[in-house]
Amino acid sequence: MLARFTIRQILFPTDFSEASAVAGRAAADLARQLGARLHVLHVVPPVTDPTPAPKALRAVVDSLGPGLSVLSEVASGLAARQIVAYAHRTGIDLIVVGTHGRTGVSHVLLGSVAEAVVRRARCLVLTVPARVAPAAAASPEAAEVGTRCIVCAGPSPDLICEPCRTRIRGEALERKLQDERAGRPPGLGTAGRG
Repeated sequence: MLARFTIRQILFPTDFSEASAVAGRAAADLARQLGARLHVLHVVPPVTDPTPAPKALRAVVDSLGPGLSVLSEVASGLAARQIVAYAHRTGIDLIVVGTHGRTGVSHVLLGSVAEAVVRRARCLVLTVPARVAPAAAASPEAAEVGTRCIVCAGPSPDLICEPCRTRIRGEALERKLQDERAGRPPGLGTAGRG
């Protein structure tokens, strides 16, 4: 039997960039649709003055719109580690993180917080590309349906279409079975080894 995902706590880490703003809109939409609490986290790099962060974080929370139960926090340290630690400490079910889309040399030099979060997190992680096609510019069949799936961008009446939802559930089940076969505790998976 496939495990059912219950998503009650969603984490949206922000670096105040346009890429994270796109992810924030997706996280807010998911939280509204699922009736989940939204956690908004900003991580200040070590030896950086955190003074402007709370004001900027408040602006991000305000931009997400009404109808949300939101908790916000500023942490200090390495971004990916702090995001994963926060998620573990607060029982997050889903992390929604934006991707900047860096490739080549810039990716090697700057690294990828989203990639590190995906590798280390013990919960579901949804990566949202910085350039998601707006629903208004969608094809005519998408206009009939009303929206697009945030995973495959195909027409869908829901935020995540049924084929993508099925694939995500299957991948999670496969990961769980692999972990059980390898003798790892449930939920730890391979993410805890990265």
